[in-house]
Amino acid sequence: VDLDTARQELEEFIPHVKNISDSSIKKMAGRDLMRFREFKKQGMAVKFGRFTQKENKQIRKNVEEFLALTGIDSAEKLLFTSRYPKDKHIIQRLKTEHHFCEKVSEGIPRPWRLIYYRARKMFDPNNYKGRYSMEEKEQLKKYQALHGNDWKKISELMSRSNLSVAMKFSEIKSAINYGPWTEEETRKLMSAVKDVMRTKLRTENSSSLSSLEESNADLWIDREQLYQPLPWTEIETKVGSRYWRQCKQKWNSILTNKLTRGQKLHKGTNGLRTKISLIKRLYETKAEDASEVNWDELSNAIGDVPRAYVQSKFYRLKVSFVPLWKRRTFSEIIDYLYENTLPELEEKL
Repeated sequence: VDLDTARQELEEFIPHVKNISDSSIKKMAGRDLMRFREFKKQGMAVKFGRFTQKENKQIRKNVEEFLALTGIDSAEKLLFTSRYPKDKHIIQRLKTEHHFCEKVSEGIPRPWRLIYYRARKMFDPNNYKGRYSMEEKEQLKKYQALHGNDWKKISELMSRSNLSVAMKFSEIKSAINYGPWTEEETRKLMSAVKDVMRTKLRTENSSSLSSLEESNADLWIDREQLYQPLPWTEIETKVGSRYWRQCKQKWNSILTNKLTRGQKLHKGTNGLRTKISLIKRLYETKAEDASEVNWDELSNAIGDVPRAYVQSKFYRLKVSFVPLWKRRTFSEIIDYLYENTLPELEEKL
């Protein structure tokens, strides 16, 4: 399939395909297009977002079957081959001969790249090391001074995942202020978010942005774009006095306040109504996993708030009302809230 045809056909499955580079389109044409066609025949849509428990089990099954097929003795060797330079060529040959890409993504209606990243996260022993000790934090600072932001190199030296060392260093270097946000900090945050959104829009649609700028109109960012993931470590750097997670929480708070025009959804009678409505609507979805919930649709129904507001509201509900919630499945948590917590809240209201 030629490049233009592949891009055109992939657009049916991946709406944002016009923003994907030619080299990535070529890889997707080889690894994904045939699979997507098969899923379409079966009436299955291509999925994005959080992986379900069912999909995680399928990835685990696919990896274990590929190990049995090839004789490679560990998932770490299979998915982090560069950590084993002596075995690298043999492992790469086996992966090619036995169609690694196709086997690992079998039965999962998602782009292969996302499945691969998910498998690496699941099987990386360095992902589950717990809290950083003081010695590790000092090590991390020294390695960053030596190697800059080469997180792959630093992750190997520390036996931690790339993401873990990058985010931990971001936390360490931040001049964290735990007090209330000042007006100046809030202005910096708003400006930083606007800057990154402007850059993002310029990359995605330069013609419409330039016409906006030429007319001196204020940059319009619609609701959908506001909810997209933002580069929080970059925003943290621009704010200067807050850790990235604080910036994210504050931004969600600002969005909630603006979209609800300052209504106190989380307090008093309104707070009870919000909890009751959320439990009922989650129960009606009959979702088996959090990733099956359309949080944007739910946030609209609750009161035109950001999805992060609804997700944090649900988190507080399960922590506050569901005993041993960590041991329960998503659907068991919803059932408990509906059967036990809902009547209490309605009586209180």
